[in-house]
Amino acid sequence: MTQHETLRRYGLFTSRAPRYASYPTAQHFNTDVGPAKMASWLEQVPDGAKVSLYVHIPFCRSLCWFCAYRTQGTKTDAPLRGYLDMLKSELAMIANSLPAGVRLSKIHWGGGTPTILPAAMIRELTDEIDKYFSLSDGPEFSVEVDPNLLDAEKIAALGAAGLTRASMGIQDFDPHVQSAIGRAQSFEDTKWVAGALREVGVKHLDLDILYGLPFQTADSLTDTVAKALELSPNRLALYGYAHVPWAAKRQVLIPEDHLPDGPTRYALFHMASQLIGAAGYDAVGIDHFARPGDGLLNASLNGTLRRNFQGYTDDQAEVTIGIGASSISSFPAGYTQNASATSDYAAAITSGRLATTSGHVMTSDDKLRSQLIEDLMCRFAIDFSSASQRAGVKQSKVESMAAELHRNYADVCTFSPDALILSEPALSRLMAKDLDTYQTPSNRHSLTI
Repeated sequence: MTQHETLRRYGLFTSRAPRYASYPTAQHFNTDVGPAKMASWLEQVPDGAKVSLYVHIPFCRSLCWFCAYRTQGTKTDAPLRGYLDMLKSELAMIANSLPAGVRLSKIHWGGGTPTILPAAMIRELTDEIDKYFSLSDGPEFSVEVDPNLLDAEKIAALGAAGLTRASMGIQDFDPHVQSAIGRAQSFEDTKWVAGALREVGVKHLDLDILYGLPFQTADSLTDTVAKALELSPNRLALYGYAHVPWAAKRQVLIPEDHLPDGPTRYALFHMASQLIGAAGYDAVGIDHFARPGDGLLNASLNGTLRRNFQGYTDDQAEVTIGIGASSISSFPAGYTQNASATSDYAAAITSGRLATTSGHVMTSDDKLRSQLIEDLMCRFAIDFSSASQRAGVKQSKVESMAAELHRNYADVCTFSPDALILSEPALSRLMAKDLDTYQTPSNRHSLTI
């Protein structure tokens, strides 16, 4: 049986599975977790601990049709002013709940489009973060940037703020594909931004490419990958476009009849992976690639690679604090999420309370399953002794769960007295779903492979 036939038999081309940036996934959070629980978990962070900070900026100048994230369009900067004031107030409340001496190891701004902020607001937000938080030695500061919304003044502000890593979404450089997904972005503008960022001291550049887009062909994706490689990124991600118009209404504008089918999607991914690998990048996880020496690749090689709501990461902090509308925080004890609508978020902050509206308290079973899912997604293997020690359970329980996976995927993994090892990384998300007690076969909000 060929690899293609094996993947088809296991349902890779037709099945749906979450991305597993968390377990359980955010759609299974509940309203039992609110501001009081968020404050309690903040207070329980150990003195002097390193934590990560995620800042969510949900605004865009125009809404890309392919995007499934919660964002809102604005043609003016007026909403940005009020939102920034809310972020500053939330930062103050969070800092007031945290023990003294907590340090930031990583800062990430996501969206939406964080670089919609004018240069003055970029400086204002970074100054506010510095006001409340101590930085650990050499913290990573990363921002998702849109080449269409960057100019020399904004780039200078980011450089002065200590930006260390910029992440740019490319999707596809082909004009026909861009027209079909509502995202115009020229290679020339992208190249200029990459160079300008490096000139102000930004040493790391990450690029995201989407496969499975309408009208995308092997030739168009080959050209996109070649142009992306010309920019000499430190990391590249190949994400599969998830067509979920029932969850992201703007996706009804995507010409569904021109989307590639499952086998074609996989062929596009495999082809792009080969091109990136031939250029000297090593695979990390199921969809990332990095240059030798990159922190993400090092984490993959030494077994410390992890997943969070930004995807694969080498961040070892046990706590990530999310601020802004819809942002998610993670703690050893569970997850919290802010109000999704900016109006609800602003109402909470204005009233002087944290904006937490949902979350999840992790049970011991949740923690074990979360750990095993992360092992599958990051290492394509489950080491029984290590997993049992980290989860604080008997090794026999881990072995039993792994044995069930082996029964379901017997010819693509090996089961030994020490470990379960997956030989087909592409199936890791489907195996992870088998560990997921919150999923149901009819779950329409899960994402395609």
